[in-house]
Amino acid sequence: MSNALDQKENEFALKVRRALDENINSLPAASLDKLAAARRTAIARKKPEKVAVAAPVFAPALAGTGMAPGSFGAAGSGPAGKRGRFSRLALAWPLLALVIGLAGIAYWEDQQRTAELADIDAAMLSDNLPLDAYLDHGFNAYLTRNH
Repeated sequence: MSNALDQKENEFALKVRRALDENINSLPAASLDKLAAARRTAIARKKPEKVAVAAPVFAPALAGTGMAPGSFGAAGSGPAGKRGRFSRLALAWPLLALVIGLAGIAYWEDQQRTAELADIDAAMLSDNLPLDAYLDHGFNAYLTRNH
């Protein structure tokens, strides 16, 4: 909406300028002085133009590496280049720990489920129940509630 208003204002200003340029020779000197004063006033009141402001850029840096933020992955000669490679490796350790932790949790849950099923199987084999009890769909739920 604001963009359309700005465009209409610009079109109107161009039309007024064209009309004044065409009739500049026929205007009296007093009118030219008034137009010059109006122009100076308009320029003084002009809105400041929008200036592009550079936003700060996030640059990851590791504590204790002694490297500048811009030289994070730069391969240089000497110890600074080696430190850059090691710092990239250091970023992989938390990810590796997360994957190992998730795998450990999945393994532990699988062991718990296997132990529960073994308890149910042991309870079924140690009881003297008729065959119809083993065929009942609610029998596993009954055994789980009782143990």
